[in-house]
Amino acid sequence: MSILFQNVTAVLMDGGHTVLPNAFVAVEGNKISFVGTEKPQGSFERVIDGHGGILMPGLVNAHTHVPMTAMRGYGDGHDLHDWLNNFIFPVEAKWDDRAIRACTDLGLMEMIASGTTCLCDMYMNTLTIGQAVADAGISANLGVGVVFFGEEFSPAACSDCANTEALFQAWHGYDEGRIIVDGSIHAEYTSKPGLYEWVADFAKAHGLGINVHISETKKEHEECKLRHGGLTPIQVMEKYGVLDVRTTAAHCVWTEPEDWAIMAEKGVSAVHNPASNLKLGSGVAPIVELMKAGVNVALGTDGVSSNNTTDMFEDMKLAAILQNGVRCDPLALTAWDALDFSTVNGAKALGRDTGTIAVGKCADLILLDPHALNLIPCHDAANNLAYAAHGANVVLNMCRGKVIYENGQFFTIDVEKTLREVRDYAVPMLFK
Repeated sequence: MSILFQNVTAVLMDGGHTVLPNAFVAVEGNKISFVGTEKPQGSFERVIDGHGGILMPGLVNAHTHVPMTAMRGYGDGHDLHDWLNNFIFPVEAKWDDRAIRACTDLGLMEMIASGTTCLCDMYMNTLTIGQAVADAGISANLGVGVVFFGEEFSPAACSDCANTEALFQAWHGYDEGRIIVDGSIHAEYTSKPGLYEWVADFAKAHGLGINVHISETKKEHEECKLRHGGLTPIQVMEKYGVLDVRTTAAHCVWTEPEDWAIMAEKGVSAVHNPASNLKLGSGVAPIVELMKAGVNVALGTDGVSSNNTTDMFEDMKLAAILQNGVRCDPLALTAWDALDFSTVNGAKALGRDTGTIAVGKCADLILLDPHALNLIPCHDAANNLAYAAHGANVVLNMCRGKVIYENGQFFTIDVEKTLREVRDYAVPMLFK
Protein backbone atom coordinates (compact mmCIF):
# COMPACT_ATOMS: atom_id res chain seq x y z
CA MET A 1 0.00 0.00 0.00
CA SER A 2 1.21 3.55 -0.77
CA ILE A 3 0.75 6.09 2.03
CA LEU A 4 1.76 9.73 2.23
CA PHE A 5 2.24 11.59 5.49
CA GLN A 6 1.94 15.33 5.02
CA ASN A 7 2.11 18.38 7.25
CA VAL A 8 4.28 16.63 9.82
CA THR A 9 7.34 17.68 11.79
CA ALA A 10 9.67 14.85 10.82
CA VAL A 11 12.39 13.94 13.32
CA LEU A 12 14.65 11.88 11.09
CA MET A 13 17.09 10.49 13.70
CA ASP A 14 19.95 10.82 11.25
CA GLY A 15 23.50 11.75 12.16
CA GLY A 16 22.81 15.45 11.71
CA HIS A 17 19.81 15.53 14.09
CA THR A 18 17.64 16.77 11.25
CA VAL A 19 14.14 18.04 12.03
CA LEU A 20 11.99 18.86 9.00
CA PRO A 21 8.91 21.05 9.64
CA ASN A 22 6.05 20.86 7.13
CA ALA A 23 7.50 17.62 5.81
CA PHE A 24 6.25 14.87 3.53
CA VAL A 25 7.14 11.22 4.12
CA ALA A 26 5.97 8.60 1.62
CA VAL A 27 5.72 4.85 2.14
CA GLU A 28 5.55 2.19 -0.58
CA GLY A 29 4.93 -1.32 0.67
CA ASN A 30 7.05 -1.80 3.77
CA LYS A 31 9.72 0.80 2.93
CA ILE A 32 10.06 4.57 3.12
CA SER A 33 10.17 5.89 -0.44
CA PHE A 34 10.40 9.68 -0.01
CA VAL A 35 11.40 12.24 2.63
CA GLY A 36 11.34 15.97 1.96
CA THR A 37 9.63 19.34 2.22
CA GLU A 38 8.12 19.30 -1.28
CA LYS A 39 5.16 17.06 -2.05
CA PRO A 40 6.31 14.03 -4.06
CA GLN A 41 4.91 13.28 -7.49
CA GLY A 42 2.29 10.62 -8.04
CA SER A 43 -0.85 9.43 -6.30
CA PHE A 44 -1.21 7.58 -3.02
CA GLU A 45 -3.80 5.15 -1.75
CA ARG A 46 -3.97 7.05 1.52
CA VAL A 47 -2.91 10.53 2.62
CA ILE A 48 -2.46 11.15 6.37
CA ASP A 49 -2.41 14.79 7.50
CA GLY A 50 -0.35 15.12 10.66
CA HIS A 51 -1.58 18.67 11.39
CA GLY A 52 1.95 19.65 12.39
CA GLY A 53 2.44 16.73 14.80
CA ILE A 54 5.79 14.99 15.19
CA LEU A 55 6.48 11.97 12.97
CA MET A 56 9.43 9.92 14.17
CA PRO A 57 10.84 6.40 13.81
CA GLY A 58 9.03 3.77 15.84
CA LEU A 59 10.62 3.02 19.20
CA VAL A 60 12.81 -0.05 19.71
CA ASN A 61 12.33 -1.72 23.09
CA ALA A 62 15.61 -3.64 23.22
CA HIS A 63 14.93 -5.67 26.36
CA THR A 64 11.62 -6.89 27.71
CA HIS A 65 9.59 -9.89 28.88
CA VAL A 66 6.19 -9.24 27.34
CA PRO A 67 3.96 -11.83 29.09
CA MET A 68 4.98 -10.52 32.51
CA THR A 69 2.10 -8.04 32.28
CA ALA A 70 0.42 -10.63 34.52
CA MET A 71 2.81 -9.69 37.35
CA ARG A 72 2.38 -5.92 37.08
CA GLY A 73 2.89 -4.64 40.63
CA TYR A 74 3.26 -8.13 42.10
CA GLY A 75 6.08 -8.61 44.62
CA ASP A 76 6.98 -4.93 44.81
CA GLY A 77 9.40 -3.81 47.49
CA HIS A 78 12.04 -6.55 47.17
CA ASP A 79 15.51 -6.74 45.65
CA LEU A 80 16.07 -8.68 42.44
CA HIS A 81 17.02 -12.04 43.91
CA ASP A 82 14.32 -12.09 46.61
CA TRP A 83 11.78 -10.87 44.04
CA LEU A 84 12.74 -13.55 41.50
CA ASN A 85 13.01 -16.54 43.83
CA ASN A 86 10.09 -15.85 46.16
CA PHE A 87 7.59 -14.14 43.86
CA ILE A 88 8.28 -14.38 40.13
CA PHE A 89 9.66 -17.92 39.66
CA PRO A 90 6.82 -19.57 41.65
CA VAL A 91 4.19 -17.79 39.52
CA GLU A 92 6.03 -18.54 36.27
CA ALA A 93 5.93 -22.26 37.12
CA LYS A 94 2.14 -22.11 36.61
CA TRP A 95 2.14 -20.68 33.07
CA ASP A 96 0.26 -22.41 30.28
CA ASP A 97 -0.01 -21.37 26.64
CA ARG A 98 -3.48 -19.88 27.01
CA ALA A 99 -2.38 -17.55 29.80
CA ILE A 100 0.85 -16.69 27.98
CA ARG A 101 -1.12 -15.72 24.87
CA ALA A 102 -3.53 -13.48 26.77
CA CYS A 103 -0.82 -11.70 28.73
CA THR A 104 1.39 -11.35 25.65
CA ASP A 105 -1.45 -9.73 23.72
CA LEU A 106 -2.01 -7.35 26.63
CA GLY A 107 1.66 -6.41 26.68
CA LEU A 108 1.81 -5.97 22.91
CA MET A 109 -1.22 -3.67 22.98
CA GLU A 110 0.44 -1.52 25.60
CA MET A 111 3.64 -1.33 23.56
CA ILE A 112 1.91 -0.61 20.27
CA ALA A 113 -0.28 2.12 21.77
CA SER A 114 2.77 3.84 23.27
CA GLY A 115 4.89 3.81 20.11
CA THR A 116 6.99 0.64 20.07
CA THR A 117 7.39 -0.94 16.64
CA CYS A 118 10.19 -3.44 17.43
CA LEU A 119 11.13 -5.31 20.58
CA CYS A 120 13.54 -7.88 21.93
CA ASP A 121 11.87 -10.47 24.14
CA MET A 122 13.44 -13.18 26.27
CA TYR A 123 11.02 -15.57 27.95
CA MET A 124 9.39 -19.03 27.96
CA ASN A 125 6.48 -20.58 26.00
CA THR A 126 8.04 -18.76 23.09
CA LEU A 127 6.18 -20.59 20.32
CA THR A 128 3.01 -18.98 21.65
CA ILE A 129 4.70 -15.60 21.95
CA GLY A 130 5.83 -15.94 18.34
CA GLN A 131 2.26 -16.47 17.17
CA ALA A 132 1.06 -13.46 19.16
CA VAL A 133 3.78 -11.26 17.66
CA ALA A 134 3.02 -12.54 14.16
CA ASP A 135 -0.67 -11.74 14.56
CA ALA A 136 0.00 -8.30 16.11
CA GLY A 137 2.02 -7.05 13.14
CA ILE A 138 4.89 -5.79 15.27
CA SER A 139 8.56 -6.74 14.75
CA ALA A 140 10.46 -8.75 17.35
CA ASN A 141 13.70 -10.52 18.16
CA LEU A 142 12.58 -13.53 20.20
CA GLY A 143 14.61 -15.83 22.39
CA VAL A 144 14.15 -18.56 24.98
CA GLY A 145 15.66 -17.35 28.25
CA VAL A 146 17.64 -20.55 28.73
CA VAL A 147 18.45 -21.72 32.25
CA PHE A 148 20.12 -24.83 33.65
CA PHE A 149 20.41 -25.66 37.33
CA GLY A 150 21.65 -29.25 37.01
CA GLU A 151 25.13 -30.53 37.81
CA GLU A 152 26.24 -31.92 34.44
CA PHE A 153 25.08 -30.04 31.36
CA SER A 154 24.10 -31.75 28.15
CA PRO A 155 21.63 -30.58 25.50
CA ALA A 156 19.45 -33.58 26.31
CA ALA A 157 19.37 -32.63 29.99
CA CYS A 158 18.34 -29.04 29.28
CA SER A 159 14.84 -28.66 27.85
CA ASP A 160 15.57 -25.07 26.84
CA CYS A 161 17.98 -26.30 24.17
CA ALA A 162 15.13 -28.12 22.43
CA ASN A 163 12.88 -25.11 23.01
CA THR A 164 15.44 -22.85 21.32
CA GLU A 165 15.70 -25.17 18.32
CA ALA A 166 11.90 -25.35 18.04
CA LEU A 167 11.55 -21.57 18.20
CA PHE A 168 14.17 -21.14 15.48
CA GLN A 169 12.49 -23.64 13.19
CA ALA A 170 9.04 -22.15 13.71
CA TRP A 171 9.62 -18.42 13.57
CA HIS A 172 13.06 -17.30 12.42
CA GLY A 173 12.75 -15.10 9.34
CA TYR A 174 8.95 -14.98 9.44
CA ASP A 175 7.33 -12.34 7.20
CA GLU A 176 10.56 -11.25 5.51
CA GLY A 177 12.39 -11.02 8.80
CA ARG A 178 9.72 -9.29 10.85
CA ILE A 179 10.43 -11.97 13.45
CA ILE A 180 14.04 -12.87 14.16
CA VAL A 181 15.06 -15.58 16.60
CA ASP A 182 18.13 -14.94 18.74
CA GLY A 183 19.94 -17.12 21.22
CA SER A 184 19.20 -16.08 24.80
CA ILE A 185 20.98 -16.88 28.04
CA HIS A 186 19.00 -15.78 31.07
CA ALA A 187 22.15 -14.96 33.04
CA GLU A 188 25.49 -16.31 34.23
CA TYR A 189 24.01 -17.24 37.61
CA THR A 190 21.09 -19.29 36.22
CA SER A 191 23.10 -21.55 33.92
CA LYS A 192 26.45 -23.29 33.43
CA PRO A 193 29.45 -22.95 31.08
CA GLY A 194 28.33 -25.87 28.95
CA LEU A 195 25.07 -24.06 28.23
CA TYR A 196 26.85 -20.79 27.45
CA GLU A 197 28.90 -22.68 24.85
CA TRP A 198 25.86 -24.48 23.41
CA VAL A 199 23.98 -21.20 22.89
CA ALA A 200 27.07 -19.55 21.40
CA ASP A 201 27.60 -22.44 18.98
CA PHE A 202 23.92 -22.48 18.01
CA ALA A 203 23.94 -18.74 17.32
CA LYS A 204 27.12 -18.95 15.26
CA ALA A 205 25.83 -21.90 13.23
CA HIS A 206 22.63 -20.07 12.29
CA GLY A 207 23.83 -16.46 12.05
CA LEU A 208 21.90 -15.32 15.12
CA GLY A 209 22.52 -12.81 17.88
CA ILE A 210 22.43 -13.48 21.63
CA ASN A 211 20.58 -11.66 24.40
CA VAL A 212 21.77 -11.99 28.03
CA HIS A 213 21.30 -10.33 31.42
CA ILE A 214 24.63 -8.93 32.59
CA SER A 215 25.73 -7.51 35.97
CA GLU A 216 22.26 -6.35 36.98
CA THR A 217 23.08 -6.33 40.71
CA LYS A 218 26.26 -6.03 42.75
CA LYS A 219 25.54 -9.45 44.31
CA GLU A 220 25.29 -11.09 40.89
CA HIS A 221 28.46 -9.38 39.68
CA GLU A 222 30.61 -10.17 42.73
CA GLU A 223 29.40 -13.77 43.14
CA CYS A 224 30.22 -14.41 39.49
CA LYS A 225 33.80 -13.29 40.17
CA LEU A 226 34.01 -15.71 43.09
CA ARG A 227 32.72 -18.59 40.95
CA HIS A 228 34.96 -17.89 37.97
CA GLY A 229 38.34 -16.92 39.39
CA GLY A 230 37.80 -13.17 39.29
CA LEU A 231 36.05 -13.01 35.92
CA THR A 232 33.05 -10.72 35.61
CA PRO A 233 29.87 -11.84 33.79
CA ILE A 234 31.03 -10.10 30.60
CA GLN A 235 34.42 -11.76 30.86
CA VAL A 236 32.81 -15.16 31.44
CA MET A 237 30.64 -14.72 28.36
CA GLU A 238 33.69 -13.71 26.34
CA LYS A 239 35.57 -16.79 27.57
CA TYR A 240 32.85 -19.13 26.32
CA GLY A 241 32.32 -17.49 22.94
CA VAL A 242 29.01 -15.76 23.62
CA LEU A 243 30.31 -12.36 22.54
CA ASP A 244 31.52 -13.61 19.16
CA VAL A 245 28.11 -12.82 17.63
CA ARG A 246 25.84 -9.75 17.79
CA THR A 247 25.13 -9.56 21.52
CA THR A 248 22.79 -7.42 23.59
CA ALA A 249 23.76 -7.23 27.25
CA ALA A 250 20.83 -6.09 29.38
CA HIS A 251 21.38 -3.88 32.44
CA CYS A 252 25.21 -3.69 32.79
CA VAL A 253 24.75 -1.78 36.07
CA TRP A 254 27.88 -3.13 37.79
CA THR A 255 30.12 -3.57 34.76
CA GLU A 256 33.72 -2.40 35.07
CA PRO A 257 36.14 -0.52 32.77
CA GLU A 258 37.66 -3.82 31.60
CA ASP A 259 34.16 -4.96 30.64
CA TRP A 260 33.51 -1.78 28.67
CA ALA A 261 36.67 -2.30 26.63
CA ILE A 262 35.64 -5.88 25.80
CA MET A 263 32.12 -4.77 24.86
CA ALA A 264 33.44 -2.05 22.56
CA GLU A 265 35.91 -4.42 20.91
CA LYS A 266 33.32 -7.15 20.42
CA GLY A 267 30.50 -4.83 19.33
CA VAL A 268 28.31 -5.75 22.30
CA SER A 269 25.36 -3.41 22.87
CA ALA A 270 24.43 -2.41 26.41
CA VAL A 271 20.67 -2.19 26.97
CA HIS A 272 19.83 0.34 29.67
CA ASN A 273 16.74 -0.37 31.79
CA PRO A 274 16.66 2.64 34.15
CA ALA A 275 13.16 2.30 35.62
CA SER A 276 13.58 -1.40 36.40
CA ASN A 277 17.05 -0.92 37.89
CA LEU A 278 15.86 1.88 40.16
CA LYS A 279 12.66 0.15 41.25
CA LEU A 280 14.52 -3.02 42.26
CA GLY A 281 17.28 -1.01 43.95
CA SER A 282 19.89 -2.53 41.65
CA GLY A 283 21.76 0.71 41.00
CA VAL A 284 22.48 3.14 38.18
CA ALA A 285 24.22 1.88 35.06
CA PRO A 286 27.41 3.76 34.02
CA ILE A 287 25.88 4.85 30.72
CA VAL A 288 28.13 7.86 30.14
CA GLU A 289 31.24 5.76 30.71
CA LEU A 290 29.95 3.01 28.42
CA MET A 291 29.36 5.56 25.66
CA LYS A 292 32.81 7.10 26.14
CA ALA A 293 34.29 3.62 25.81
CA GLY A 294 32.58 3.24 22.42
CA VAL A 295 29.78 0.90 23.46
CA ASN A 296 26.45 1.13 21.63
CA VAL A 297 23.73 1.90 24.21
CA ALA A 298 20.10 0.99 23.59
CA LEU A 299 17.04 1.26 25.82
CA GLY A 300 14.62 -1.27 27.26
CA THR A 301 11.73 -1.27 29.68
CA ASP A 302 12.37 -4.76 31.09
CA GLY A 303 9.21 -6.59 32.13
CA VAL A 304 6.32 -4.63 33.60
CA SER A 305 6.70 -6.67 36.78
CA SER A 306 9.77 -4.59 37.55
CA ASN A 307 8.95 -1.36 35.74
CA ASN A 308 5.49 -1.33 35.78
CA THR A 309 4.82 -0.07 32.27
CA THR A 310 6.24 -0.49 28.77
CA ASP A 311 6.09 3.23 27.99
CA MET A 312 9.42 3.86 26.30
CA PHE A 313 8.98 7.62 26.58
CA GLU A 314 9.04 7.25 30.36
CA ASP A 315 12.31 5.32 30.27
CA MET A 316 13.71 7.72 27.68
CA LYS A 317 13.27 10.69 30.00
CA LEU A 318 14.54 8.79 33.00
CA ALA A 319 17.63 7.58 31.12
CA ALA A 320 18.69 11.14 30.38
CA ILE A 321 17.88 12.97 33.59
CA LEU A 322 19.19 10.18 35.83
CA GLN A 323 22.71 10.44 34.42
CA ASN A 324 22.59 14.22 34.59
CA GLY A 325 21.50 14.17 38.21
CA VAL A 326 24.03 11.57 39.36
CA ARG A 327 26.86 13.55 37.75
CA CYS A 328 25.53 17.03 38.58
CA ASP A 329 25.96 17.81 34.90
CA PRO A 330 22.96 18.87 32.78
CA LEU A 331 24.84 17.84 29.63
CA ALA A 332 25.99 14.40 30.74
CA LEU A 333 23.31 13.06 28.41
CA THR A 334 21.24 15.10 26.00
CA ALA A 335 17.75 14.71 24.62
CA TRP A 336 19.27 13.46 21.38
CA ASP A 337 21.23 10.79 23.27
CA ALA A 338 18.00 9.49 24.82
CA LEU A 339 16.29 9.47 21.42
CA ASP A 340 19.24 7.62 19.89
CA PHE A 341 19.00 4.93 22.59
CA SER A 342 15.33 4.42 21.73
CA THR A 343 15.59 4.32 17.93
CA VAL A 344 18.76 4.04 15.86
CA ASN A 345 20.89 2.47 18.64
CA GLY A 346 18.17 -0.05 19.42
CA ALA A 347 17.94 -0.97 15.75
CA LYS A 348 21.71 -1.53 15.65
CA ALA A 349 21.57 -3.68 18.78
CA LEU A 350 18.91 -5.93 17.25
CA GLY A 351 20.35 -6.02 13.73
CA ARG A 352 17.38 -4.15 12.26
CA ASP A 353 17.15 -1.86 9.24
CA THR A 354 15.04 0.70 11.06
CA GLY A 355 15.37 3.49 13.62
CA THR A 356 15.67 6.38 11.15
CA ILE A 357 13.42 8.08 8.63
CA ALA A 358 15.29 7.66 5.35
CA VAL A 359 14.54 6.36 1.87
CA GLY A 360 14.89 2.60 1.77
CA LYS A 361 14.51 2.07 5.50
CA CYS A 362 11.71 -0.03 6.98
CA ALA A 363 8.55 2.06 7.34
CA ASP A 364 8.38 1.88 11.12
CA LEU A 365 6.83 5.23 12.02
CA ILE A 366 4.83 6.78 14.84
CA LEU A 367 2.83 10.00 14.86
CA LEU A 368 2.28 12.07 17.99
CA ASP A 369 -0.81 14.12 18.78
CA PRO A 370 -0.27 17.75 17.67
CA HIS A 371 -2.92 18.90 20.13
CA ALA A 372 -1.53 17.17 23.24
CA LEU A 373 -1.38 19.77 26.01
CA ASN A 374 1.95 18.47 27.33
CA LEU A 375 3.57 19.04 23.92
CA ILE A 376 2.53 22.68 23.53
CA PRO A 377 4.47 24.82 22.72
CA CYS A 378 7.22 23.00 20.87
CA HIS A 379 10.39 25.11 20.96
CA ASP A 380 12.56 22.05 20.28
CA ALA A 381 11.25 18.76 18.94
CA ALA A 382 13.95 16.58 20.52
CA ASN A 383 13.46 18.11 23.95
CA ASN A 384 9.71 17.70 23.67
CA LEU A 385 10.08 14.03 22.79
CA ALA A 386 12.67 13.20 25.43
CA TYR A 387 11.33 15.25 28.34
CA ALA A 388 7.66 16.04 27.76
CA ALA A 389 6.11 13.25 25.68
CA HIS A 390 4.57 10.07 26.98
CA GLY A 391 3.10 7.02 25.32
CA ALA A 392 -0.45 8.31 25.45
CA ASN A 393 0.55 11.00 22.94
CA VAL A 394 0.98 8.39 20.17
CA VAL A 395 -1.98 8.53 17.78
CA LEU A 396 -0.63 6.24 15.03
CA ASN A 397 1.71 3.28 14.91
CA MET A 398 2.93 1.96 11.55
CA CYS A 399 5.11 -1.15 11.47
CA ARG A 400 6.73 -2.10 8.16
CA GLY A 401 4.29 0.03 6.21
CA LYS A 402 1.14 -1.26 7.89
CA VAL A 403 -0.90 0.89 10.27
CA ILE A 404 -1.54 -1.37 13.27
CA TYR A 405 -2.93 1.28 15.65
CA GLU A 406 -4.64 4.62 15.11
CA ASN A 407 -6.55 6.99 17.38
CA GLY A 408 -7.10 4.40 20.08
CA GLN A 409 -8.10 1.59 17.72
CA PHE A 410 -6.10 -1.64 17.38
CA PHE A 411 -6.31 -3.30 13.97
CA THR A 412 -4.49 -6.56 14.73
CA ILE A 413 -5.45 -7.54 18.30
CA ASP A 414 -8.92 -8.28 19.71
CA VAL A 415 -9.02 -5.95 22.71
CA GLU A 416 -12.18 -7.27 24.34
CA LYS A 417 -11.11 -10.91 24.03
CA THR A 418 -7.67 -10.13 25.44
CA LEU A 419 -8.99 -8.28 28.46
CA ARG A 420 -11.53 -11.01 29.12
CA GLU A 421 -8.89 -13.74 28.92
CA VAL A 422 -6.51 -11.89 31.22
CA ARG A 423 -9.22 -11.08 33.76
CA ASP A 424 -11.16 -14.36 33.74
CA TYR A 425 -8.46 -16.93 33.01
CA ALA A 426 -4.82 -15.86 33.29
CA VAL A 427 -4.83 -13.88 36.52
CA PRO A 428 -7.02 -16.34 38.50
CA MET A 429 -4.98 -19.29 37.23
CA LEU A 430 -1.59 -17.76 38.06
CA PHE A 431 -2.45 -16.31 41.45
CA LYS A 432 -4.97 -18.76 42.92
